[in-house]
Amino acid sequence: MRAYGAVMDPWAETEPGVLVLPSGRRVRGRGLRRPLPEGSPPPAFGLYLLGRPPCPVPWVTRWVCWPDFRLPTAPGDLHEALRELWQRAGTERVEVACSGGTGRTGTALACLAVLDGLPPARAVAFVRGHYGRHAVETRGQARFVAGFSA
Repeated sequence: MRAYGAVMDPWAETEPGVLVLPSGRRVRGRGLRRPLPEGSPPPAFGLYLLGRPPCPVPWVTRWVCWPDFRLPTAPGDLHEALRELWQRAGTERVEVACSGGTGRTGTALACLAVLDGLPPARAVAFVRGHYGRHAVETRGQARFVAGFSA
């Protein structure tokens, strides 16, 4: 494992689940119910969006309490975690994940796109077009992105 701030090869754009943000930073989104893609390098940092703490993994992680089909229980914690993820994405392989990799992960990726400079009104469409067409599953999640600010 590399220390925070160490430069490592970014995700390949063809790696499953990789979203290339407008700035060029790359973030992998995935569902934790599925195994890691075969032959895929591990992330240096993972942000996990679950109703309970995730299982231990051999890389640095951060957990935000976020029950399925809902919103984060502490939006300020999510904002802080996404800022850290965005910063790390400049020099490290990072991932964001929930159980299925669609609703919470898609919502977080859309908020990350806002932090990256995309207007909130375009963030959901951006993630659906570049990550997964079903990303951001509920109207509440879409409203959360619309109200998210950098």
